[in-house]
Amino acid sequence: MAEWTECMNFGISIAKHASQVVLDAFKRPKEVMLKSSPADLVTETDQRVEKILISAIRDKYPEHKFIGEESVAAGERLELTDSPTWIIDPIDGTVNFVHRFPFVAISIAFAVNKQTQFGIVYSCVEDKLYCAQRGQGAFLNGVRLHSSSQEDIHQCLVVTEIGAERDDLSLSTMTSNIFRLLKLPVHGIRAVGTAAVDMCLVATGGADAYYHIGMHCWDIAASAIIVQEAGGVVMDTDGSQFDMMSRKVIAASSSNVAIQIAQVIQAFPCRRDDEDSSKCVCGASSSEVAIQNGH
Repeated sequence: MAEWTECMNFGISIAKHASQVVLDAFKRPKEVMLKSSPADLVTETDQRVEKILISAIRDKYPEHKFIGEESVAAGERLELTDSPTWIIDPIDGTVNFVHRFPFVAISIAFAVNKQTQFGIVYSCVEDKLYCAQRGQGAFLNGVRLHSSSQEDIHQCLVVTEIGAERDDLSLSTMTSNIFRLLKLPVHGIRAVGTAAVDMCLVATGGADAYYHIGMHCWDIAASAIIVQEAGGVVMDTDGSQFDMMSRKVIAASSSNVAIQIAQVIQAFPCRRDDEDSSKCVCGASSSEVAIQNGH
């Protein structure tokens, strides 16, 4: 729809504006705070960029809703309704940002009736703008993207992430998944440190697949539609239909590759993004949750 094209163009403009804040802070000393684990970091820049983005969007589209990583971390309820909703990760790759590892992205998705209409991923240090609108193709700095169309898992370069979870079950599952894929074998496994850019690499054809368990909707909502519009496929790690709230994803060059990965990897328990956070946590048993909740 033309209306959503206008929204996408506005999203691109504010992402580029906010990237200057990221780049200005990139090489400076940072005050780092912890969220869910010692590997789940947040900085003042994450919070500042999200406020800049949401404020700009709210001024132009006051009726629209938001799901923002730092807003949710601060206690806002995560709810995806049928209303036009912006799903924002102000800095995807905060650990990279803290260490000045040059893969840091602003990720913005826009959903209506719970269906993503467009996605924007701006890799700030690289100055690479990935974007896609439903039915209109995917682009990198204005050049159309095409996934590799690879059908043979043994010929694939696969991207994944270890993530922020540090409990034994999550770590053993993630490392054993890497072991299983390498034993197939695949050509190789890489980790860039940002889910949004990882998935965009599948859209470019530079990587043939990406999988991960434990990320959040704001990490992958934008890049999922970019992969799809580049001719790739996106599904759950169990081979079922993609659900951005499930915290499990495979993005691949073809259905054959995605299904072959789904048959090999395993998932650890993960609370859905849209579930009550008191019910369970990623990789934790019910007794561990009770302890964390003070029971």
